[in-house]
Amino acid sequence: MRGTPTSTVFSQATATPVAPSGLVAARLRSASLAALRRLRHEALQAVPLIVMLAILLGVWQIATHGPGATLPSPVKIWAQSHDLILHPFYDHGGLDKGLGWHLFASLQRVFVGFALAGSVGVALGMLVGTSNIAMRGLDPIFQVLRTVPPLAWLPLSLAAFRDAQPSAIFVIFITAIWPVIINTAVGVRNVPQDYRNVALVIRLRGPKFFTKIVLPSAAPYIFTGLRIGIGLSWLAIVAAEMLIGGVGIGFFIWDAWNSSNISDIIVALIYVGLVGFVLDRIVAFAGRLATRGVQAS
Repeated sequence: MRGTPTSTVFSQATATPVAPSGLVAARLRSASLAALRRLRHEALQAVPLIVMLAILLGVWQIATHGPGATLPSPVKIWAQSHDLILHPFYDHGGLDKGLGWHLFASLQRVFVGFALAGSVGVALGMLVGTSNIAMRGLDPIFQVLRTVPPLAWLPLSLAAFRDAQPSAIFVIFITAIWPVIINTAVGVRNVPQDYRNVALVIRLRGPKFFTKIVLPSAAPYIFTGLRIGIGLSWLAIVAAEMLIGGVGIGFFIWDAWNSSNISDIIVALIYVGLVGFVLDRIVAFAGRLATRGVQAS
């Protein structure tokens, strides 16, 4: 009996290679299926929110449909304010601007005030967290000042700056700085002792100790304070602009009230809530990137 030739055995044992075009098609199908699965998952995640919104709008429509209702129904709001919703960036000169421009002006003030509060707050929090003398001297002052309502600072800021723009920025700054200071100080004081021991062993001192040990450990606390601060900043600017006037979402709401335009007020409040939610998500996302998902305990 003659044996099978070696070349025949090799050809039988070797799998038939897949053509490059077949590999590309298989990868495309796999990517498409994965995208469809993600899309279906996101759609299922959104179903409870959509159902709840539909229920709320339905209840709102029924409750405000009667002739004696003091608030407009969703249908009436759309009828009265659909131009404001569809064209938020019109500009007819002066203060007659679309809702988008008012939001943009408020966001500019919030950005400046919050940036100042974040920078100064982190620095002061580091000082209070690392120095017992600073803790005993400054912490009681911070605890007293942080209980002052934001709008109570507005007359003082107007008297000091004599201009609406820096006064509003100061109100944002003084409102947002306290949670940043407190959370940063807590984060610095909660640096694990093991980390400090490692720093002693490898002789990390001065700036390197802060950049390599303190900041990474305190980062979750710092971003928690920043997240609280951005929410308080957005609350403060809306209230402050109602009093100082000028272009801004707070002034828009107050002007709509003086014009008895309740529908525009409700539309503006929805925009305020959506923008506040987006600001919170941005800071939370930055915190996850900086801390690699570690949460403050």
